[in-house]
Amino acid sequence: MSDDIAILQSRLQLTFGEPALLVRALTHRSFSADHNERLEFLGDSVLNLAVSDMLFGRLSSLPEGDLSRIRANLVKQETLHQLAVDLGLSGLLRLGEGEMRSGGQKRPSILADALEAIIGAVYLDAGYEQAKVLVHRLFSGVEITPQMQAGAKDPKTELQEWLQARKMHLPIYRVVATLGAAHKQTFDVECEVSELQLVERGIGNSRRAGEQSAAAAMLQSLVGRAK
Repeated sequence: MSDDIAILQSRLQLTFGEPALLVRALTHRSFSADHNERLEFLGDSVLNLAVSDMLFGRLSSLPEGDLSRIRANLVKQETLHQLAVDLGLSGLLRLGEGEMRSGGQKRPSILADALEAIIGAVYLDAGYEQAKVLVHRLFSGVEITPQMQAGAKDPKTELQEWLQARKMHLPIYRVVATLGAAHKQTFDVECEVSELQLVERGIGNSRRAGEQSAAAAMLQSLVGRAK
């Protein structure tokens, strides 16, 4: 694994003080109990802040709603998956045998999650500024223009904008249960809007997909209440 870590550090243009963090970031739950999900949770927040900072500087004339939509396009699974492929993460992931046999090395959700975990690992190892530099470098080859706002809104973005327009707090997402074998899991996710005392749930083949499903269910509920 030491050779793989050296290769990845070279691609990231970083040297870890604690390389074990990078090893954990590449470790799927099917491989070990010391897996990357907590780092992914942390990296997701760091990624959103770093991308927000980047957009705030590059697209200074756009309003908040458009910036939120562009950010959603940049941090969605499809974009992160492509960035992970560009980094060559497929060949560096640590997966259980079942996950390997089922093609987990190429699964978009696993690769996107691993990239977020790496960002979380950089944050813990070297601090936010280094993590921000990495995120900006990762997105340096992605064309970012005001026209990206024309993309369709995903349910999480639409729900966020609906709540913000009414001066409400952002929704809270929780993984209620993880179902199925390690190589073919589904995530049961809860979405709560505390100010309205509403809770909806959704199912997806990744945590992110489960959140989108729960957000879609919440939007349906809110539309129904408004009628």
